[in-house]
Amino acid sequence: MKCPYCSNENTKVIDSRPAEDNNSIRRRRLCEICGKRFTTYEKVETIPLIIMKKDNNREPYDRAKIEAGVLRACHKRPISANQISQLVDDVETEIFNREEKEIASALIGEIVMKKLKRLDDVAYVRFASVYREFKDVNTFMEELKKILDK
Repeated sequence: MKCPYCSNENTKVIDSRPAEDNNSIRRRRLCEICGKRFTTYEKVETIPLIIMKKDNNREPYDRAKIEAGVLRACHKRPISANQISQLVDDVETEIFNREEKEIASALIGEIVMKKLKRLDDVAYVRFASVYREFKDVNTFMEELKKILDK
């Protein structure tokens, strides 16, 4: 690992432990030339995932898109940033556990809705209204009735 201070390639690991997210390893390193310490994080490299859109276009997986949609749905709701981050982590885990190289955006949307429904009904309806492209108030009301009937 190259030292960020002097660019020397001789550094050694002085401490190693799981990072807070439990999905990576935090390593404390010491440069053998300048003596400065720095931290690195190691994360398992995942399979590149391709998302098949509704119009049959394909694009690389982007966690930020899921996060943005969930954030919009949760706007002004009593949901913490940690809860949102955990929800996106759970969605991501479910997606990657499928071990597929391509996955439909429709499937991702369904997974997000399932998890949002457990977290907050209002956020779920907001997300569903955009994702399922509700055409009118009646479609919106049908979805609300499903929630109220449960």
